[in-house]
Amino acid sequence: MHRIAHSLALATLWLAGPASAYAKEQEAKPTIILVHGAFADSSGWNDVIARLEKKGYPVIAAANPLRGVASDANSISAIVRSVSGQVVLVGHSYGGAVITEAAHGNSNVKALIYVAGFLPEAGESSLSLSGKFPGSTLGQALMSVSLPDGTTDLYIRSAKFHDQFAADVPPARTALMAATQRPVSQAALAEPSRTAMWKSLPSYVIYGSSDRNIPAAAMKFMADRAHARKTVVIANASHALMVSRPTEVAAIIEEAASAD
Repeated sequence: MHRIAHSLALATLWLAGPASAYAKEQEAKPTIILVHGAFADSSGWNDVIARLEKKGYPVIAAANPLRGVASDANSISAIVRSVSGQVVLVGHSYGGAVITEAAHGNSNVKALIYVAGFLPEAGESSLSLSGKFPGSTLGQALMSVSLPDGTTDLYIRSAKFHDQFAADVPPARTALMAATQRPVSQAALAEPSRTAMWKSLPSYVIYGSSDRNIPAAAMKFMADRAHARKTVVIANASHALMVSRPTEVAAIIEEAASAD
């Protein structure tokens, strides 16, 4: 009996070693915080999340209020502060402006990743950057809704959603995306950014050559200006990269998260 107990104890210690090492490895991985942009919601990241979690990354798909750059950044910053370890911030579209500001003052942010996302300089807005180069057709696709407080919400018209936002996504899925889209405040798109954290943090950029919301020329300009550590351009891809190209998006996130 004593010999059996001794053997079991040794086996427990042997198993505890690999388990402990695995736990430390998981703990060491940075938390990925995904921030959606206008006309989308957190579910757009689902396929990216599945790939990242399979690799052992903790993931938070934040609900971006889409009310204003400063206030939205404060909401995301609170989530960043709630994480004890390192964080990688990922922003899609308008969410890029939000993560650029949310990183300010948070020393645990390791990197910024822009998925067809804005990289504004202080004083620039999403609206000014999207119009800096020709090619965006977003204006013609929008409908506005006046709110009781005097502000205006913007939606992409359902009939135009597929071609405008996600032309490389099956129509059945874009119909659901159109129906569940979250509006952005018109004021949020025009609100100037106050800081440019891509100047002090490693930045990664991925975008599609057929983006109709943010022209590819604008994305190239912003990536070059930020001296992005890596820029990936996906031929013929739409604005909705996290939906249409989740493998490529997850890959650049993992590269940034594992970089020294």
